[in-house]
Amino acid sequence: MFSTNPFDDDKLREECGIFGVSGSDGAAALVALGLHALQHRGQEAAGISSFDGVQFHTHRAMGHVAGNFDRPEVIEALPGSTAVGHVRYSTSGETALRNVQPLYAELASGGFAVAHNGNLSNALRLRKDLVRTGSIFQSTSDTEVIIHLVATSNYRTLLDRFIDALKQVEGAYSLICMTPEGMIACRDPLGIRPLVMGKLGDSVIFASETVALDVVGAEYVRDVEPGELVIVKGTEMRSIRPFTPNAARPCIFEYVYFSRPDSISGGNSVYSVRKAIGAELAIENPVDADLVIPVPDSGVPAAIGYAQQSGIPFELGIIRSHYVGRTFIQPADAVRHLGVKLKHNANRALIQGKRIVLIDDSIVRGTTSLKIVQMMRDAGAAEVHMRIASPPTRHSCFYGVDTPERAKLLAAKLDLGGMTEYIQADSLAFVSIDGLYKALGEAERAAVRPKYCDACFTGDYPTPLTDQDETRSVDQLAMLEERVG
Repeated sequence: MFSTNPFDDDKLREECGIFGVSGSDGAAALVALGLHALQHRGQEAAGISSFDGVQFHTHRAMGHVAGNFDRPEVIEALPGSTAVGHVRYSTSGETALRNVQPLYAELASGGFAVAHNGNLSNALRLRKDLVRTGSIFQSTSDTEVIIHLVATSNYRTLLDRFIDALKQVEGAYSLICMTPEGMIACRDPLGIRPLVMGKLGDSVIFASETVALDVVGAEYVRDVEPGELVIVKGTEMRSIRPFTPNAARPCIFEYVYFSRPDSISGGNSVYSVRKAIGAELAIENPVDADLVIPVPDSGVPAAIGYAQQSGIPFELGIIRSHYVGRTFIQPADAVRHLGVKLKHNANRALIQGKRIVLIDDSIVRGTTSLKIVQMMRDAGAAEVHMRIASPPTRHSCFYGVDTPERAKLLAAKLDLGGMTEYIQADSLAFVSIDGLYKALGEAERAAVRPKYCDACFTGDYPTPLTDQDETRSVDQLAMLEERVG
């Protein structure tokens, strides 16, 4: 399996991207195109389900959209004017075909296919209760919990059963569901995960990002609002809001890294926000240097902003190969190092003898930063200063992001001096949390009810973490029993 990001072993990874089409002949082909545009959100597996008015059809596969959904016979086996698709990284559930979405089940009301972006923070608790009462799970994905909650609800209509299910879950979800009665798209009450709506002729399209609408030629209409359910049946569309209104808390990391820079998120150009973060970084953390160099590709917009604000020239000092995925063989440390060179290579003629500012979007484990700094030194850089276009990532995410456990996060283990020493830079600095909010047009981060979910930086989780709290309690009890024993 190839990866879009050459240093994907040291990045926070969004769990997935979702894309749905209602009311278009050959809907599956449109979904495949939309998933291509969302491939950066999940590169482990992909799937599409379609409905032809009588039957549901599904094709799921490990790997990229290309190679699985670029063959005519695959698309022809997914007939119908309604279809939903999914690209995936695993954060909840093992890496296996049975966890690839969309998940499908036959309910009393007919077929039910669901694609889910996010993570339920009480899925383990709900799963235990469902299994105790007779539910039989076919996957280890938290998304299947939603299907079982719908199936076991006592409400009469499918829509009421679906709402009943959603009122029992905690955490983050953007969902696109396909039923014989139509398509349902929704976001959790805090709108943590993104979902947008577009139009292509008479058809309605839902997607994780606006860039996927652009790729299929659809017009962006609006964001699906937090806590909103949009129901599409034929040419009819209606909206309901069954949840108690809450102040929205969309994920701020969408602006830092997850979204493609050519997307619009929450009315903001992602590219413009990243440039603004870079400018704030330059204001807060200036340094005397000769060149500003981005870590490709995610560091580029912030590096442009840093260079424009600081007046230090922007240059491409690291050249990335776009034709290399995961290193194909790694038998020894020497070959691992060569694997890095295959993916990123220093522009030695530019760097030699220069004081450089390296701009990256984040530091997770720190392994990438260490490699990049060493690469600059090997190329003859006189000084290497690292600047990060986000605050230190000190906490795990439980809302659909593949975050290492907290003990493996560099900023959770070390202070700024320790991190600087670890990556072997001459200096290291991060944009402040207030600076991040300023780049998004806010005066500062509000101490009470901030506008975004920034838990990975602050530890301020906007929802209960039932599974995490129960796991911690079990661990603490086990430790106590050991001590008593």
